[in-house]
Amino acid sequence: MPRDDRILSPSQLNTLARDLLEGSFPNVLVEGEIGSLARPGSGHLYFNLKDARAQVRCALFKPKSQWLKFTPRDGMRVVARGRLTLYEPRGDYQLVCDTLEEAGEGALRRALEELKARLQAEGLFDPDRKRPLPEFPRRIAVLTSPTGAVIRDILSVLRRRFPLLEVELLPVPVQGEGAAAQIRAMLQAADACGRYDVLLLARGGGSLEDLWAFNDEALARAVAACKTPVISAIGHETDFSLTDFAADVRAPTPSAAAEVLAPDAAALATRLAALQRRLQGAQAHLLRQAMQRADRGFLRLHAQRPQARLQAQAQRLQQARQRLQAALQRRLEQDDARLRHAGAVLRAHHPRRQLERLRQRLDALQAQPRRLLDQRLRTLRLRLQALAGRPQALVATRLQHDALRLRGLVRSLDLVRPTATILRGFSVLQREQGQVVRRIADVTLGERLRASVSDGQLLLRVEGCEPRE
Repeated sequence: MPRDDRILSPSQLNTLARDLLEGSFPNVLVEGEIGSLARPGSGHLYFNLKDARAQVRCALFKPKSQWLKFTPRDGMRVVARGRLTLYEPRGDYQLVCDTLEEAGEGALRRALEELKARLQAEGLFDPDRKRPLPEFPRRIAVLTSPTGAVIRDILSVLRRRFPLLEVELLPVPVQGEGAAAQIRAMLQAADACGRYDVLLLARGGGSLEDLWAFNDEALARAVAACKTPVISAIGHETDFSLTDFAADVRAPTPSAAAEVLAPDAAALATRLAALQRRLQGAQAHLLRQAMQRADRGFLRLHAQRPQARLQAQAQRLQQARQRLQAALQRRLEQDDARLRHAGAVLRAHHPRRQLERLRQRLDALQAQPRRLLDQRLRTLRLRLQALAGRPQALVATRLQHDALRLRGLVRSLDLVRPTATILRGFSVLQREQGQVVRRIADVTLGERLRASVSDGQLLLRVEGCEPRE
């Protein structure tokens, strides 16, 4: 029998149905009551969402179930977001959930996200407009419920960290109808009075409905408009509200806000001790410098006293006198040495010494012709002996010729003797120091001179000069 191509197998049918479901319902929101909740060891959640007439099988797998902010239980009304699919082995269709919220909270959260996006677009949450907290606040205002555990936790932290910080409680309702308006009015009044350095909005944890007062648009705008820095500490670390975004600082918990506000007294004491040591060191250094300047000033002042200046002048005068005496002594010694040298030179050039040298030279010259004559006679005798055999006339002629030559030599020697020059009428003219006068430029008018003649010396005075034309 031929097979009909229109016949499908169960798996083919389930596959077509799954594709049709996933393509037609990619993302749906379903609100209902939880029933038949199962928590196997895998960590997944399996349950039914039902109303009065029907139910839908649902699955929330482990990665998504770990982020739930509540504990699902049977009978709880929730809103599930997910996609429809079909479990092919059994042919059951189910809703695979991406998120799961308590009923009512989902609508609130959507409204909150829309409001947050609008305020953020206006720049209400812009970080540039936020102000820094004061490093050491003196007085803070805490806006919270006076009966809750929040104020006790805050005061405990502040007393432990910095007991000197002044804290004022401004009681306000933190949930319920009209709470947002009362919080806003108290916040504006605290900001306008100017008494506080910081305003703290604080509330414990709770559901989104419990924290809804702090998501009020008017309250968020009032927080952003405050001139006093505002800290928002609403709920637990995972809770966020509009006041957290509008405030200058967001703290994860009220206790953490108190930690941020109050400086650590122990750390401050350590810091103050270090600053005190630095200050003392700087003061000691400045004091030492001032003492050194005072000492230098005292020394300068002492040095500028009239008596001290006179002493200094007297000391400089004594030193100058000693230097002058030493210089004079050196000058006298130098002059004495030069004088002794000049005396020695003068004595060496005295006319008598020169005359003695001239006489000695003359005696030597007078003795020299006689020696030469004796030498010449000996030579002639030798020649005569050699010529003994020559004719007598030749010998006589030769002797006569040699005698004439000797007489000429003696006359020449007599002419060059100094005494012979003086005997011929010449004189030697000398200055008093013994220098021989050779030209007019060697003497001056009125100078005394000595003239050596054959029998003594003449003392002369220069009366005038007549140069040779």
